Amino acid sequence: MGNVFDCEIQARLRDVNLGGHVDNVEAIRVLDEARLLFFRFAPLDGDDRPGLLRDLPDGIAHLVGAQRVDYHSEMRFVAYQPFLVRIWVSHVGRSSFTVSLELRVAPDHPPAVVAETSAVFWDTAAGSAWTISEPVRTALAAYAGPAVALRPRPGH
Repeated sequence: MGNVFDCEIQARLRDVNLGGHVDNVEAIRVLDEARLLFFRFAPLDGDDRPGLLRDLPDGIAHLVGAQRVDYHSEMRFVAYQPFLVRIWVSHVGRSSFTVSLELRVAPDHPPAVVAETSAVFWDTAAGSAWTISEPVRTALAAYAGPAVALRPRPGH
């Protein structure tokens, strides 16, 4: 497996639902925030420019095309304890890519949530998919690894 991106996302009181645990929608928010850090803001590989998608030309967006999330255990809110997220690239296509994600509540715990998110690169001026350039493909390949294990879906 190539590199992985690990980050901490601070838990918030608003993440807790009436049942006293972290709501499934908030778990997805945590994954989304970590993904945004990885793609746009994280210092990676000693490069001065932040984010995995630092070589994306102006006018090219990445849009979520699909997302699959499996919840493995309840997540209770613990004040000042961040969520731990690990992300890597599990597939690169012609104009899209997929990342695998794991969310833990503590370093010594198994993932409470595993997910897979596929994104497509979109040329906003042309109104069509953008073919991945070699610099972007190289950056994605540096974080390549196997797809996260998701539960089989009934009937598939």
